[in-house]
Amino acid sequence: MTVTLADVAARAQVSPATVSRVLNGNYPVATSTRERVLKAVDELDYVLNGPASALAAATSDLVGILVNDIADPFFGIMASAIQGEIGGPGGRAGGERLAVVCNTGGSPERELTYLTLLQRQRAAAVVLTGGAIEDAPHKAAMDAKLRKLADAGTRVVLCGRPPAPDTGAIALTFDNRGGGRELTEHLIGLGHRRLGYVAGPQERTTTRHRLEGHRAALAAHGIEEDPRWTVHGRYDRRSGYEAALELLRRDPALTAVVAANDSVALGACAALRESGRKIPDDVSVAGFDDLPFSIDAVPALTTVRLPLAEAGARAGRIAMGREEPPPGGIASVRGELMVRGSSGAPRV
Repeated sequence: MTVTLADVAARAQVSPATVSRVLNGNYPVATSTRERVLKAVDELDYVLNGPASALAAATSDLVGILVNDIADPFFGIMASAIQGEIGGPGGRAGGERLAVVCNTGGSPERELTYLTLLQRQRAAAVVLTGGAIEDAPHKAAMDAKLRKLADAGTRVVLCGRPPAPDTGAIALTFDNRGGGRELTEHLIGLGHRRLGYVAGPQERTTTRHRLEGHRAALAAHGIEEDPRWTVHGRYDRRSGYEAALELLRRDPALTAVVAANDSVALGACAALRESGRKIPDDVSVAGFDDLPFSIDAVPALTTVRLPLAEAGARAGRIAMGREEPPPGGIASVRGELMVRGSSGAPRV
């Protein structure tokens, strides 16, 4: 059943005119009244009709791009590629589309808030990038929100994020498990048997999938994982630095460190050097993603290259209806192992 302006007014115990003033922002309204109206809007999941020029259409010319951290090259590269496919003419009446990058900061609440705002503005498309948060209530809320967006005519594309079945969202997923396994098997093939792992935040799907790939490689080669060999942290350089020091404290005999991503790997390299270890002579280091700085590190990072720009561009084209979705609405994007100077055989 469609929620109306009158429904919001009844819930907030104000007149429909007051609700309109709050939503349009064109007339002063008391703070307490405004808060009551906005709370009613959220509770009823009311969708604002939007500007008069959009009333005749199911959607506007707005496109939302959700990222965890726009300062992280992983997200910046994808957002840039997505926006590159969105910009230019092609909106209603041949006009320009407006791409809005929404920086969630990793907050589940902000993620839902941005989707609600985009829903109210009848966004033409929404692209969500990066791993999902593994929390059952949040996942249920996200799935419900994605369904409402899709039902209202908004194209929803997940880029580098696991599928969301029965929501109408198209998913371009990264094969994080396969990449994680291939990376660790490379190090095992060089002779490493004591491998530390610097994982990302525990609540992220990307973290779990890459760690599962790492552990699958260890198990396949009969290497029993020591609980001391895994440390969780953020996806940034400082976390890698601190985690590498912790790994060395726990087991000074480690011969390799696998990092959750390239930024984490750089931090680990700094900690290893400050601890008197040479890379790769004493300890090999491997990252993930193949971010632009990876090849310029000294030594250059062994890593798994994810086609971030290519995947982002494809997500943008699908979001704009210029490319057909993959069969079944899901496509898995594989990474490529890039062997460079930061990995080598362990000293005997």
